[in-house]
Amino acid sequence: MLIQVCLYFYCKFLWRCLKFVMRKLTGRCELQRICYNTKPGASRTMKIETSLRDSKSKLLQTSVSVHPDAIEKTIEDIMELKKIDPDINPQLGISLQACLLQIVGYRNLIADVEKLRREPYDSDNPQHEEMLLKLWKFLKPNTPLESRISKQWCEIGFQGDDPKTDFRGMGLLGLYNLQYFAERDATAAQQVLSDSLHPKCRDITKEEISKFSKAEWEKKRMDKAIGYSFAIVGINITDLAYNLLISGALKTHFYNIAPEAPTLSHFQQTFCYLMHEFHKFWIEEDPMDIMEFNRVREKFRKRIIKQLQNPDMALCPHFAASEGLINM
Repeated sequence: MLIQVCLYFYCKFLWRCLKFVMRKLTGRCELQRICYNTKPGASRTMKIETSLRDSKSKLLQTSVSVHPDAIEKTIEDIMELKKIDPDINPQLGISLQACLLQIVGYRNLIADVEKLRREPYDSDNPQHEEMLLKLWKFLKPNTPLESRISKQWCEIGFQGDDPKTDFRGMGLLGLYNLQYFAERDATAAQQVLSDSLHPKCRDITKEEISKFSKAEWEKKRMDKAIGYSFAIVGINITDLAYNLLISGALKTHFYNIAPEAPTLSHFQQTFCYLMHEFHKFWIEEDPMDIMEFNRVREKFRKRIIKQLQNPDMALCPHFAASEGLINM
């Protein structure tokens, strides 16, 4: 333990010495070197975030958690502290502002998402009830709901006749995400719902066929595809998206697609993408029964995390703003 502590401080000392030498050699501080030598996007923003957080300056340490309205003043203070002339280095202030908006925005997004997750579904709240009924209308536009308490809810993947009990784990966040998917991407949501109720076996390639024995092929040919409960899986994928957000894994994605602060809409768009991808992944995996859900989900989670380790990764680039606006 003592050796690890000594090694930590030794490495930290070496790193500070290296930063000092680099500043003397280049005439630029670390923030300048990052902004001038790293392309816009997650690579730059994450390096800026690490540099600010690990700085010995209190001003730089606290800059990652300031109020959005205070970012401009904070950048002025940083430029003054680092003795950087904004007239000579105008692009630096613009780049730092873009990075700080994303960094602070990500922290605020976590707070917004956590607030929704902690708010339980309340059947006495008219707004909650209205959202739930809208979810039904968006997913089953041609089928009237006979009553609020009804077995019909099972048709869209809830476990019983009253969906409120299924929202316990993710609170209102699960309902917000499901309604967003059903409303904003109605055609896709209805198709995923239909496929989950009436699953089709995926096509098996010739290469795969050659690997089966005759008995295995006969069994595989007779197997029925396994569906899943749409709403329950949606709440489960909400949990996945939430944990990716909290762990910081989604920084790569949001810092690449959000030109400024990532918002709740960005999070919900990411949920829609994850629902699309999980549905395709489920079909590809072709599980034997619903008991394999946890295995398939874990495999899917690992694949998404691996993708997010690429600093250039954007899970759903079609949701991104204009390239010219992304993280100047």
